Formats: sequence, structure tokens, C-alpha cells
Amino acid sequence: MKDIQNQRDTRNIPIDKVGIKNLRYPITVRDRREGRQATVATINMYVDLPHQYKGTHMSRFVEMLHLLKSEVSLKNFAALLDQMKQHLDAKSAHIEIAFPYFIEKKAPISGVPGLMDYNCRITGISNCDNEVDLVSEVDVPISSVCPCSKAISAEGAHNQRGQVTLRTRFKRFIWLEDMIELVESCASCDVFSVLKRVDEKEVTERAYGNPKFVEDVVRDIASRLKEDNNITWFSVSAENFESIHNHSAYAHIMSGPVPHKGTGEKQSPHPGF
Repeated sequence: MKDIQNQRDTRNIPIDKVGIKNLRYPITVRDRREGRQATVATINMYVDLPHQYKGTHMSRFVEMLHLLKSEVSLKNFAALLDQMKQHLDAKSAHIEIAFPYFIEKKAPISGVPGLMDYNCRITGISNCDNEVDLVSEVDVPISSVCPCSKAISAEGAHNQRGQVTLRTRFKRFIWLEDMIELVESCASCDVFSVLKRVDEKEVTERAYGNPKFVEDVVRDIASRLKEDNNITWFSVSAENFESIHNHSAYAHIMSGPVPHKGTGEKQSPHPGF
């Protein structure tokens, strides 16, 4: 049958990324407590397209996932990127996998367990020199109490739920749980799915005794990351969904320019996922 995609294109314009978006697919990720955790990911897959080709073969992206079905865990990211380049005759490949990750978390006083879900994402790029760049990302809900409100108020202080987004590059294995626990330890208080009255008292008083601006949260996280020799680059942002304003408060720190592939920076092909 005629292969339209391989026909020549005369416009002389290469395409940076072409592929599929929003494919839902079952995957397994590394779980520090249970060993492995099954979840459902939303996957974007792209390759470059030289100027002389009319199109890429979209069905091959999905075929590769099915061929690797028993091994589609995120530690095989580098191998999948290489497969994409080979099967699609591309010089570069790009994958984005977003998924919910669940951790059992006990209430601080009663010990009642509940499941917390965290939105996670890993992005991988393989360039024409077969250098692989991996970035891991987690969204972590937090609680914060406003230091200014506490200082100027005779009674109480306004508090709110927020979200921290942490992105990292690293040299060797890193657990999702480690990234999440780091963020939670730098908040006024962490968030729980189940709280009894004794727990609600505990987390309310804990947060009140530990007021933080979004600026404090990102600085505390950045300070901890800078002390970790395993982290080669990071980006951390905090957004508070303000309880007394119709806007959010926001702060962001990045450790430096986004490293470019080919800088000589080495990463493990097996991230902690």
C-alpha cells in the first residue's frame, strides 16, 4: 500500500516535535514500601521530523508501548527513547508521562491510615548524540499559615492549602517518596486524607506554630536540595490558594539555567520510578 507519510515534502521546513498526546496507558512505578505500584499514566510521545518527509507514522508510537507492555516501567525510559528513534528513523525523541501516585499516610495522633495521591511526571529526551536527559516532577499539597497575619492579629491567623511543584535532575536513584517528604517537611504543615478531632487539633496547632510565606517554603526546599550532592538541578515553585484574597501567592526558585544535553552532565538511566 502507498506510504503517504514517507512521500517527499517540498516546503523545506523540519518539525521539532511530532507524535501523539494524551494516551492513557497502564504502567508500574517503583514503590519504596511495596516494591511496585500499578497506576494509569497519560503519555505524550514525540520525535523530530526532517524537512524532506511529509509525516511520521503515528501508529508506531502506540505499537512500541504494546511491544514493551511487560516492561513499561519508568526505569526503562532510556530504552524506550532509543526504540522510538530507531523505529521512527528520528534523530531525537521526547516522552512525557504523567500519573497519580498513592502513598498510605497515617494521621499524626490517632494513627488512622488514609491514601494520599500525588500528581507525578517524568520527562525524557534523547538527542542526536544519544544523550538522555531525565527530569522528575511531583506536585505536593501543603498547608501554610501567614506569618504577617499571625503577627498583626490579636486572635488567629489566616491559613490556606497550597501546592508545591518540585522538578529535579539527579545522578542516581531517587525515590518519589523522598521528594514528597522533603517538600512536606518544609511546609507549615503537611496535608492528610483522614483526620480525627485529635489530629485536626494537632495539625492546626502545628501549622500555627510554624508560619511560612511561599517565599519561606521555596527557600527552605532550595536550601535542602543544594546540600544534596545527588541533585544536579532543580526547580521549585509554591502556590498558596489564599483564603482571604481572590488571588494566589506564588514563588519560584530554579538552581540555574536548564542544563542542555551535551554539557557532559551524567545521569543514571534508571531514575527512581
